[in-house]
Amino acid sequence: MTNTPTRPGSQLVFAVAGALVFVGSLVYFLARYAWGMDGAPTGPVWPAVLFNVVLFTIFALHHSILARTPAKAWVTRAWPPALERSLYTWVASLLFIAVCRYWQPIPGVLWDVQGSGRTVMRIGQLAAAIFVFLSARRLDVLDLAGVRQVLNRGRNSATHGLYVRGPYALVRHPIYLGWILFVSLTPTMNGTRLLFALVSSAYLFVAVPFEERDLRKTFGDAYDQYSKRVRWKIVPYVH
Repeated sequence: MTNTPTRPGSQLVFAVAGALVFVGSLVYFLARYAWGMDGAPTGPVWPAVLFNVVLFTIFALHHSILARTPAKAWVTRAWPPALERSLYTWVASLLFIAVCRYWQPIPGVLWDVQGSGRTVMRIGQLAAAIFVFLSARRLDVLDLAGVRQVLNRGRNSATHGLYVRGPYALVRHPIYLGWILFVSLTPTMNGTRLLFALVSSAYLFVAVPFEERDLRKTFGDAYDQYSKRVRWKIVPYVH
């Protein structure tokens, strides 16, 4: 591929830029979900619902399929191995921005909490975001964003082991729990946000078995023992 970054310097720029786009996609989501999903529907409801589901499915398929080992091997046939994770980050981030940007309004309001209750729910969302941050910081963020692979010239960059304390002593996937809490605790749950919360949360439950299969391949018996100690995958006493 003639346009593929090949020099170490250009690869690092590509990877760092991808990491910044990833951060930007999260900031954009926070702003859109908090303040940008209050628009009135402009057409029939079912085409809008179908469009939103298909839009998120495109993101979900990329997010899941290209994270699997066979897909990674296919990508590295035409792309430098050191940039495989960065390319994944780039595409996933841009797709997520597109999902947030083009999510269509859906009619209806499930709840609209005002006054002190609204403040309490905003605090709940903030607590959920902090919970996600505390969970994510236990992982190698540079590795997840594709930067460390470039720094290590494509060598195996996994530097973190199986972390089993803190949020990970509550559920095996605390980042997903934090996500579900954040999208659920919005003070104004209109049809637009409700569909986004349902579809994105459903994706997490579908994706977990595939992710755990990879974790068992990576950590072996240690993950099996961890699964016995922490029974709940996402939601305590539920899943």
